[in-house]
Amino acid sequence: MSSTSQAAQPTGLADPAVGPGAGRRIAVIEDEGSIAHAIATRLRSEGYEVEIAGDGPGGVALCERFRPDLVVLDLMLPGLDGIEVCKQIQREHPLPVLMLTARDSETDLLVGLAVGADDYMTKPFSARELVARVHALLRRADRPATAATSTSMRIGSIELDAATRRVRCGGDLVHLTPIEFDLLQYLASRPGRVASRDELLVNVWGYEVPSGARTVDSHIRSIRRKLGADIVRTVHGVGYAVEDGAE
Repeated sequence: MSSTSQAAQPTGLADPAVGPGAGRRIAVIEDEGSIAHAIATRLRSEGYEVEIAGDGPGGVALCERFRPDLVVLDLMLPGLDGIEVCKQIQREHPLPVLMLTARDSETDLLVGLAVGADDYMTKPFSARELVARVHALLRRADRPATAATSTSMRIGSIELDAATRRVRCGGDLVHLTPIEFDLLQYLASRPGRVASRDELLVNVWGYEVPSGARTVDSHIRSIRRKLGADIVRTVHGVGYAVEDGAE
């Protein structure tokens, strides 16, 4: 994390038993000890129960034993990298994953989103932003499926089923992460209307942070890679839209 965020780490701010994260478990899988412990300290101050693993195999074992509600996962790990760890922990019990990376490689980010990461942050980052993203991911995971306003939606050859949260392209099942599904559904439910990045952050992610615009862009690119380049239209300087052909 950034030096400013580490300096701002709370020391005994609140009783963890009454914090917003009370009763929730988070696994932090990060090989840089100072970063892992700074993240854990901040999350514990919010009431979360946190355990740390310093390598890939240890992270997989931790998730099997600890059964976390969310995982903060570094991309570059000894033993197994974050991509492989994400695959393994999602295979048996899908859960929200916030991926951390020291590299700003678009390929790395898209691969991380493809294997099941719900969101990502590039180092250095602020502790406040990390907490905001953790809160938002857990709120989304807790949201009942009955919150869906329609049972199905079609964009050309692509069908979104809100009840099962499944997407088919030309009849074939395509895996979207929960955020990717909600992002596409939000745009498709407003065909032809351009949504700004700030609007998408607030209504899809549930937060608004300084680096959020890049997060939106990366998820849009991931959706296009999975469903086709024309699925979402970019309106330069404004935001994104799904065409009026959505039904």
